[in-house]
Amino acid sequence: METIIEYFKTIPSLHRSLLLVGGIAFFWILESAVPLFNFKYQKVRHAGTNIFFTVTTILVNFPLAFILVKSSDWAVANDFGIINWLPNMPIILYAILGLMILDLIGAYFIHWLEHQVKWMWMFHLIHHSDLHVDTTSANRHHPGESVFRFIFTTIAVVITGAPMWMVFLYQSLSVVLSQFNHANIALPRWLDKAISYVIVSPDMHHTHHHYTQPYTDSNYGNIFAFWDRLFGTYNFIERKDIVYGIDTYMDPKENEHISPLLKIPFESYRPPVGAKFDH
Repeated sequence: METIIEYFKTIPSLHRSLLLVGGIAFFWILESAVPLFNFKYQKVRHAGTNIFFTVTTILVNFPLAFILVKSSDWAVANDFGIINWLPNMPIILYAILGLMILDLIGAYFIHWLEHQVKWMWMFHLIHHSDLHVDTTSANRHHPGESVFRFIFTTIAVVITGAPMWMVFLYQSLSVVLSQFNHANIALPRWLDKAISYVIVSPDMHHTHHHYTQPYTDSNYGNIFAFWDRLFGTYNFIERKDIVYGIDTYMDPKENEHISPLLKIPFESYRPPVGAKFDH
């Protein structure tokens, strides 16, 4: 564990970039070997749209990264945050608890909130509008959404009291596992079900990308799967019944091209069937 900590204390930017690119490449190849769906689409063109949004996410987060560093340094220096208020414990337990809190606030909670607040949903639905969910879909986020996800990640770091090595470890796990659970792959059903009690599996997250409620409003987890079961937001649909997309934006002219996707948050709201928004 000490070796892992030392590595993530000074992880080079190149290594973080390789995690992103390498993860996409690995699951891209795996999708060809054991695909869940045999999509009739132009895979490279589809990836191009999603990679554009990956780049915008990087461009948003890069200049804001100093805020994350300062927030972490302040929390550690002032002994602030949940993990800093707990009794002494083995370092591995300290790391697991920290990762759990970061994931709860910085991933699960903000994701749940995006489905509850109308204006946030208008940014987030760009992610849901993908009709062909694969590993490149993991980073398909509107630049506006990238901003408020960064804000909640920073809040999570302060509340957790996470040192930067833990933040880097969390972000690395988040990137790779998001690529994994979005990937168009079919794991053996018993394996997918088994891991879904601990980490978010492909079947679990693919349910979240089904085009209608209540499936859309379920399975908000990113790393740890047990938050959804704990908070009653877990749901499941059989693989054969999954239809990707979002019911208000099923036209490929709107969801396969960058320009209309960038404009969606500023259009008039189209309520889905059974929508619960009241503000």
